[in-house]
Amino acid sequence: YVDDIPAPKDCLYGAFMYSTHPHAHVKSVNFRSSLASEKVITVISAKDIPVGGKNVGSGFRMLGEEALFGDPVSEFAGQNIGIVIAETQKYAYMAAKQAVIDYSTENLEPPILTIEDAIQHNSYFQTPPFLAPRPVGDIDQGMSQADHKILSGEVKLESQYYFYMETQTALAIPDEDNCITVYSSTQLPEIIQNVVADCLGIPYHNVRVITRRVGGGFGGKGMKSTHIACACAVAAFKLRRPVRMYLDRKTDMIMAGGRHPMKAKYSVGFKSDGTLTALHVDLGINAGISPDLSPFIPAATIACLNKYNWGALAFDIKLCKTNVSSKSAVRAPGDVQGSFIAEAIIEHVASALGADTNAVRRKNLHSVESLTKFYGDAAGDAPTYSLIDIFDKLASSPEYRSRAEAVERFNGGSRWKKRGISCVPITYEVALRPTPGKVSILNDGSIAVEVGGVELGQGLYTKVKQMTAFGLRELCPDADGLLDKVRVIQADTLSLIQGSFTGGSTTSESSCEAVRQSCTVLFERLKPIKDSLEAKSGAAAPWSALIAQAKMASVNLSAHAYWKPDPAFVKYINYGAAVSEVEIDVLTGATTIMRSDLVYDCGQSLNPAVDLGQV
Repeated sequence: YVDDIPAPKDCLYGAFMYSTHPHAHVKSVNFRSSLASEKVITVISAKDIPVGGKNVGSGFRMLGEEALFGDPVSEFAGQNIGIVIAETQKYAYMAAKQAVIDYSTENLEPPILTIEDAIQHNSYFQTPPFLAPRPVGDIDQGMSQADHKILSGEVKLESQYYFYMETQTALAIPDEDNCITVYSSTQLPEIIQNVVADCLGIPYHNVRVITRRVGGGFGGKGMKSTHIACACAVAAFKLRRPVRMYLDRKTDMIMAGGRHPMKAKYSVGFKSDGTLTALHVDLGINAGISPDLSPFIPAATIACLNKYNWGALAFDIKLCKTNVSSKSAVRAPGDVQGSFIAEAIIEHVASALGADTNAVRRKNLHSVESLTKFYGDAAGDAPTYSLIDIFDKLASSPEYRSRAEAVERFNGGSRWKKRGISCVPITYEVALRPTPGKVSILNDGSIAVEVGGVELGQGLYTKVKQMTAFGLRELCPDADGLLDKVRVIQADTLSLIQGSFTGGSTTSESSCEAVRQSCTVLFERLKPIKDSLEAKSGAAAPWSALIAQAKMASVNLSAHAYWKPDPAFVKYINYGAAVSEVEIDVLTGATTIMRSDLVYDCGQSLNPAVDLGQV
């Protein structure tokens, strides 16, 4: 991990000083007199950004940027005001806590903090048309077919923190000719390279970002990792010394942003037998101060909401700009909220009818036809639609029914603790992205592999190693021993370009496909040499002899592929369902998850042990 890298010579340490005011002029920064404040070497602020650079801490393709420093106005509580630099991480932490920041709110509007505030002030971000979800069917016709209507339901969802084990961290080392190397715990090395270069005002090829592994991401090592990388880079560039930062948990939690709070108001029409005919949703999403990845959230929310056949679906979505830390992608961003909103509506309908909730769920799971109507090309072929089988396996099982009866009995005899059991289906739409891969065979027959993806603990490198051995297996008599010859090397933005980002649940399969294509090229180059050796000797050619002969024949032993998905198969849907049983203490609100059973259709698993661990 980044923080395990031994400190380079003359290394300095940084800590963020963050605003405690949501919208204010920063008048001055001073330090209380203390041992820690005496250890401050300097404070890095917006004025230390090089000429030609710009005050940028994150940004994503055409969606917009977020400032690295709140200068001259702090726009949210938790915004970086400056970076305290000290000889040790401990002194940097302590000194940052001794900072006294003087604010003024003169001539500034009051902060916009909530979805309601934003709607009142028309404070919104725009979702580009190509990212916007689409309505389905005729909502008026659907409502007119309904026997019953619920016209004013509401669901409110708050935020959530990532809680990765390793907090945000980076190490920046200045190099010759205005170059810099940044070791970063990140899901998107390529974007860090671009943002650091823009911040420093240097070409992209002057910035090298290296990521060996990440101690937990869940989206939090995406756009949020760029701020700490830029902070270290600006300090290292100015001081011409290595600078590293490792956030303490409190600072990380205050600055991280987290999941998007949402407020959904809905009206739903349905028949007496529980069949849904129409749904209209007014959805407010609190995006925080900058666009970040928020323009992707509406489509993801609606995609997971669409796990049920609503008959017709219409919505009005407001992406709210507020004076809070920018919200970002958190583990199934938007999908989690969409799924929760869908379940709240289903429960409301079942309650209104006095019907069994699972019966209402089951009745409104998609047919193959309605799935295509709601999801388009992502629906895929009919045999791949496995959700009904998965749901029935759980909800219709005798065990589920007996557990549901046991819950009823428990609740009848318990006053202060109550139990509930629920079966929830999931559709999770994913998109494949172009991904690079490179396979190189060295003189001793060992193999070095590079991929665009980053190892986050999801087992990416394990799958990539296996795919390399699989792709070259026909060239090696000892195919089992081939796996031990493979090493996957760290992500490096100058060694393998266009690495994209690791997220969205498709990095392993696309990285493996790029590696498989690279192996196919090597196979085609080496197969004639293998055939020639075996024709002469009459025996299987050892791997070492094959590589030695190929070297003698000046065969290129390195192959690079840039895999691109088939335009007809860019998106597909994952299906799953879960039964969870919980107990709630009605006096304290303490919740205990008694048991969860999960069923997930993973298609053809690249590694069942790794995938089971992920589930």
